[in-house]
Amino acid sequence: MEILTSSTASCRIVVNLRWKIPENGSNPCQLKLPTSRERKILFARTNQRSGSLRFSSVDKFLKNLNHGEGSRSLDSFGGLKNGNSKVFSGKSSGYVVGGEDDVGRITENGDSATKVLIPGLPDESKGEYCAPISSYFWEWKPKLIVHYEKAGCENVNSSPVLFLPGFGVGSFHYEKQLKDLGRDHRVWAIDFLGQGMSLPVENPTLLSKDGVTSEWKDSVWGFGDEIEPWADELVFSMDLWQDQVRNFIEEVIGEPVYVVGNSLGGFVALYFAASNPHLVKGVTLLNATPFWGLLPNPIRSPILARIFPWSGTFPLPANVRKLTEFLWQKISDPKSIAEILKQVYTDHSTNIDKVFSRILEITQHPAAAASFASIMFAPQGQLSFRETLARCKMSDVPICLVYGKEDPWVKPVWGLQVKRQVPEAPYYEISPAGHCPHDEVPEAVNYLLRGWIKNLESHGSIALPLHDDAEVVENSIARDLEFVREGSRKSVIVRFFGSRFSIWNSFSSYIKSQFRKLQTES
Repeated sequence: MEILTSSTASCRIVVNLRWKIPENGSNPCQLKLPTSRERKILFARTNQRSGSLRFSSVDKFLKNLNHGEGSRSLDSFGGLKNGNSKVFSGKSSGYVVGGEDDVGRITENGDSATKVLIPGLPDESKGEYCAPISSYFWEWKPKLIVHYEKAGCENVNSSPVLFLPGFGVGSFHYEKQLKDLGRDHRVWAIDFLGQGMSLPVENPTLLSKDGVTSEWKDSVWGFGDEIEPWADELVFSMDLWQDQVRNFIEEVIGEPVYVVGNSLGGFVALYFAASNPHLVKGVTLLNATPFWGLLPNPIRSPILARIFPWSGTFPLPANVRKLTEFLWQKISDPKSIAEILKQVYTDHSTNIDKVFSRILEITQHPAAAASFASIMFAPQGQLSFRETLARCKMSDVPICLVYGKEDPWVKPVWGLQVKRQVPEAPYYEISPAGHCPHDEVPEAVNYLLRGWIKNLESHGSIALPLHDDAEVVENSIARDLEFVREGSRKSVIVRFFGSRFSIWNSFSSYIKSQFRKLQTES
């Protein structure tokens, strides 16, 4: 069953890449030059394979000309010979910007972080196209209704992308991806059963036959003494979500997809890909949690699982009901929700009002508390995180890693361990960014996702994001990604770790750079 849209979101993100453009009606590609003599003009060209802008000093450009390297320099500095970058004519896709101090930044490893200009998010109020988002409900099984959102359905020849949310949120957390990536891809975002708007539509339990009730039991679902037939053996677990994603792709999308998951959604994405590689074109992990579930899996560890009499099914045991009632009143408190969001978002200037209100709305659902208990006491999946990685590697499932460096929960060391197990996977570390980089710095995440998918779809003929045409990065490079959000220029450092990157090599490089710095100063 598919119920047509219940809501269509409008674009309210005010961002777009915009430099200082003359207001006299001239070509917007001709930007004003700084007038200070002390500032060197920089020459920029568009990288035809990656779409990024590369900068070099014009002094260097002219020096090459004086040494008889004019033809090669003209090609390498923007292709003036073929007219790709006529910077001063106002007919170019290149830009002229300020001095070299605007282009480089010294990173913590002592490297020069080259600036790369990337697009901001589309702004509908300024006439920029923003993909509309439609909301749907899909009846997976009787009484189990799955909510999902979709954008870009008109892009019939584009690659499909499916986003999986983290714990406690839903498809709404990917609004900035659907509106932006939905302009050139078919994009879906799903709510896991037991979360978001995929909570039970009916009470999975019956009230006590003896007629004894309480105010708590009257106001919430799942605290009855007998199970409804449709909810028999229902538990909101990793294995259930993996089955949910598989059937959703088979029945709703109908073809292999690129799967992107944040936090819990990252683990589910990897688990799903390891079990169904034929349905996956690639997996992107956004600060994926490397573990989930407190209790042993009954199939994996049947003897150990017998020790625990209850593992997330309905009805909840009496002692679990009391514990859940106590914990839920603490967790669902608006102050607690605000404090958690403050932890996971590094940039506290990020507007999280909508995320806060949606999470608060979910906590008001009568099935929310019991679903939370089911999730917390659900058994672990049949595969560990390391085992899912190993299976994906054996099946040649492409993996991309995008991690916020300042995540207080999934520290960078976890992402580096994934990189160590799958060294060929591109690894991008964004700073500053926390546990939810897709919502905190969507401009950077969307840029990286687009570029990675283009690289795979072109079978490598289009370079990975942040790479030069012929650049082979074995260790690491840093780039300063700059964009405009709500009229202000913002930037983040993105470090790419190559196939031969190691923590020891990185530490050695840092020590050497500091030693060279001391020698220079002395």
